Amino acid sequence: MQRQALVVRGGWDGHMPVETTELFIPFLRENGFDVRVEEGTAVYADQSVMDTIDLVVQVNTMSTIAKEEFDGLQRAVLAGTGMAGWHGGIADSYRDNADYLHMIGGQFAHHAGKHPDERVGEQSDNYIPYTVHVTDLGRAHPIMQGIEDFDLVSEQYWVLSDEYDDVLATTTQEARAWDAWNRPVTSPAIWTRQWGEGRIFVSAPGHRIEIVESQPVRTIIERGLLWAAR
Repeated sequence: MQRQALVVRGGWDGHMPVETTELFIPFLRENGFDVRVEEGTAVYADQSVMDTIDLVVQVNTMSTIAKEEFDGLQRAVLAGTGMAGWHGGIADSYRDNADYLHMIGGQFAHHAGKHPDERVGEQSDNYIPYTVHVTDLGRAHPIMQGIEDFDLVSEQYWVLSDEYDDVLATTTQEARAWDAWNRPVTSPAIWTRQWGEGRIFVSAPGHRIEIVESQPVRTIIERGLLWAAR
């Protein structure tokens, strides 16, 4: 019997929810999943569907979620449905739902920008060079096996998180002359979390298609999807 994957996408178009999820749907099918795609969160409230789902892949940024939808999602995760996603599609989805933030384990707070004199009023104002550092835990984890520290030029997420996360990689926001903070701050960049019987995987890198297509981000996400699935 095929495992069931549910792709839930939507929210802010700047994160390319359709294009980025379409990149991974063939991978899921090649790995034995039947894939259902929903352009919104209403499906989470349908228990007859959610009881059959082995993996939720969510890319839905800066949206809202109804109580019955979140309750259905969390019920499924607690019972063993895996949940995975990247960037704002999972870590900046429903800012007004504290229970969602508690389940996911990390919330986008900020992305540092270029020098004010270099900004032009576009997304690229927040594209800066940074390094993703693999942790000791990450080096021993199947998601990160064989992957070394790597560099990106993209949005660098400052993530609010807690110690219950299993942090597989981090990134450090430097303190520059024009920033409000006064010393470097290290945040999780890639993490997992066990919630009831369900596994959660989050990659903060993944701003747009060119980032999720790049290596090793693509490999990390692919492994994360398989790891999280029931």
